Amino acid sequence: MRTGAAAGHRGYYHEAVCYGSDDELLAVATPFLLGGVAAGEPTVVALGTRNAALVRAALPPDSGVTFLPGDGMYPRPTSAIRSYRDLLAAYVRQGARQIRIIGELPPAALGVTWDWWARYESAVNHAYDEFPLWSMCAYDTRTTPAHVLAEVARTHPRHTTPDGRHLPSPTYVEPATYLRESPPAPADPLQATPPQVDLTSPTAAQARAAVQGAARGRLPADDVQDLVVAVSETVSNALRHGRPPVRMRLWAGPDRIVVTVSDGGQGPTDPFAGLLPTGNGAVGGLGLWIAYQSCNHVTSHRGPDGFTLRLTAGNPHFAG
Repeated sequence: MRTGAAAGHRGYYHEAVCYGSDDELLAVATPFLLGGVAAGEPTVVALGTRNAALVRAALPPDSGVTFLPGDGMYPRPTSAIRSYRDLLAAYVRQGARQIRIIGELPPAALGVTWDWWARYESAVNHAYDEFPLWSMCAYDTRTTPAHVLAEVARTHPRHTTPDGRHLPSPTYVEPATYLRESPPAPADPLQATPPQVDLTSPTAAQARAAVQGAARGRLPADDVQDLVVAVSETVSNALRHGRPPVRMRLWAGPDRIVVTVSDGGQGPTDPFAGLLPTGNGAVGGLGLWIAYQSCNHVTSHRGPDGFTLRLTAGNPHFAG
């Protein structure tokens, strides 16, 4: 039997916590966590180092709350989804009727890579809905940009307040609709210069060779290999499922490689492609999922001229 605000709810009860002080965060987190322990529910904290220490200090010794390394839970959206699904499934196998988690994205996720983390926040409404999960996603209004907070409201069905209210979000958008939106992602400054590689209708082998040649000596070998796999999958998908012309362009900077693959089609029809593995034969789904796991930033855009996927290996934060 589920307890608290999620009592009687089926599936994922997803809330945002937008707080403006440490006291406001604790006013939400402490009763949420202690309520879970009192009900015998698996109760988890996946906050960053500072906030985890803050919450730990507010709880009684040996509180029964599990603390996970918050920064380590969110390396990439697909990795976070996979890790959490494994965690939730394990708790359910142990008999959990409800699982409580409070977590937060690392600060870097709120910068130039926010677009794919916003897609993550939307996709998990579907990805976790088979589990009896009640989670709170914490956002500090003192440091979170206004445009990010606006998307938080669109990707979380409800929010909780320091005075204990649980309110629906008036701007919430269902994931299947939200994920079909395709606003242009922030441009990488490297793209203001001519590409180092510009190929039309390349084979997968030509694409792999181009990446290997451009990335040699710039990135760690594992990063290069991951990008080679991601580009190969993306080019293969574009040739197999897209429409001509297929074009691959590559820019190389001191700390990153940026590759775009475009074709004249409209991209995958599955709105969750890339964020969730697909076993149903969805067009291009598996290749996108591999790309999302292999790169440090992935963006997609549908425009009048077709579909473009941008893959970044190395530092995606436009430094250097």
